[in-house]
Amino acid sequence: MKFALVLVLVVFSMSCAQGKKEIKYETPFQKKMNADFKDASKSPLKPKDLKTFEGLDFFPYDSTFVVKAELKRTPDTQWFNMKTTTDRLSKERVFGILTFELKGKSFQLKVYQGEELMQTKNFEDYLFLPFLDNTNGTSSYGGGRYIDLEIPEGNTIQIDFNTAYNPMCVYNEKYSCPLVPSENYVDLEVEAGVKAYLKQ
Repeated sequence: MKFALVLVLVVFSMSCAQGKKEIKYETPFQKKMNADFKDASKSPLKPKDLKTFEGLDFFPYDSTFVVKAELKRTPDTQWFNMKTTTDRLSKERVFGILTFELKGKSFQLKVYQGEELMQTKNFEDYLFLPFLDNTNGTSSYGGGRYIDLEIPEGNTIQIDFNTAYNPMCVYNEKYSCPLVPSENYVDLEVEAGVKAYLKQ
């Protein structure tokens, strides 16, 4: 009788463990992203997709994708109209050139500043880093991803590719998302940040 009771308890605990979806690692960035996506007042998801949403798919956190970049400011660059996924044009300028090493290779990426956000409260120091890499179209979104940065006091800035995220238009075509410039290409598999979105 005692053996049977132990057996029942073991089977019950195993079934509970199998039914619970384990989150192996959740960074503050991942936690906030999932919380925002689950919040109907913030989520870019369509109502029908929100109903079945359980969480975004992320690459495992990898500290080697956190790099320190040298920022060369370009104060004399002209404003231009960056194309988006809709007819809208986003007025941007190249704020500077970021130079860094990743996985033994040297890269240069342009970082942008938006005219509209410069005049928006709490976004005056916002910088926009769109990039392409060798995971696009396979494990990550084909059109590239974005990273949010802030204007630093000095001439160095930290880039954490673990915070790379998909454009909102990936989840809902009503959004107008800037297209990633082809020159902002990292010739590596950047297996960090948000993965390609698969509807659940």
